[in-house]
Amino acid sequence: MAGSPSTPPRRITQRDIARMVGVSQTTVSLVLTNNSEAASRIAPETRDRVERAIRETGYVADPLARRMTQQHNQILGVFTYELVFPSEIADFYQPFLSGLEACAERLGCDLLLFTSAPVNNGTRRILHENNRLRLADGCLLLGREMPREELARLIADGYPFVAVGRRDDAYDEADPALARPRPVPYVGADYTAATAALVRRARDLGHRRMAYVGNGSGAESAVDRLAGFRQAAPDGAHVTSAGRGPAEVLDEVVGAGVTVVFCEELAVADELVKAAEGRGITVPDRLSVAALGDVLQPRVITRDFTTFHIPRHEMGWQAVEVLTDMLYGSPTDTQRLLPCELSDGRTLAPPLR
Repeated sequence: MAGSPSTPPRRITQRDIARMVGVSQTTVSLVLTNNSEAASRIAPETRDRVERAIRETGYVADPLARRMTQQHNQILGVFTYELVFPSEIADFYQPFLSGLEACAERLGCDLLLFTSAPVNNGTRRILHENNRLRLADGCLLLGREMPREELARLIADGYPFVAVGRRDDAYDEADPALARPRPVPYVGADYTAATAALVRRARDLGHRRMAYVGNGSGAESAVDRLAGFRQAAPDGAHVTSAGRGPAEVLDEVVGAGVTVVFCEELAVADELVKAAEGRGITVPDRLSVAALGDVLQPRVITRDFTTFHIPRHEMGWQAVEVLTDMLYGSPTDTQRLLPCELSDGRTLAPPLR
């Protein structure tokens, strides 16, 4: 309509450039800041594509965002809620750490390991009187379980962090200021979808009497596995705790007429198979057993289990990407679930008729 004010064009952002080129926002930021050390780790063809998109769109950096970027020192903290640094190559956490290191190295960032956290009642706390979190631009958190009240405090304080592994919303019931649940930035594995896929595979083979062996509580990874099992298992599927010995678990599932067992942990699956074969119950001829992920502790597993593999290296890599995106501007997504890779082993077969 004549005389009506026109809507001003929307400012092109780094996120727009990243989406157009198909790279992370961090890569765009590094090209713009012309960090020579980091730039050497960006492929020349990638840099050319980013620079071409910048020219074609007429992108102009936000001066405030640029000043904030220049204040960063390219140091990312790493904090572990458990003693996770590997003494053996088979350690569960080693691929996470190698992913963190590889992505940080490519982006020209240093990793700073926070080790001064005290241990109280077997639990480490990142927020303690002498913490040095501000030495780093942000922090990457690892551990099977993370106190939600600590995560809530980090969010409330505006301290950038990313958890490796899916996390529920964080809050602290004891603190009115933190009582509202807040979303936690994370890069996790989609245990629910992977578990459901294994259960459907067993159903396709003809299994109808199923059991889940595990606690299915506490850590989000355990909760997600049980959720996937219940999503895809037939009504009346059996759930039993993994806190008992393999002989007791075997008695329970065999007594219930179960033909396939899904174990929350690979080590538990291995112990169950050994107990079964010790009684002459062959696997998978008379009992199928599937493991829901990789081994958590250094352990020699020689059996070819039907399972799924957790994308641990990629989770570490993408956690660094999400954190640096948070530091350099608005990230495209701060909660990512990566697919697990199903592995057809030799412990799942059609039930005997």
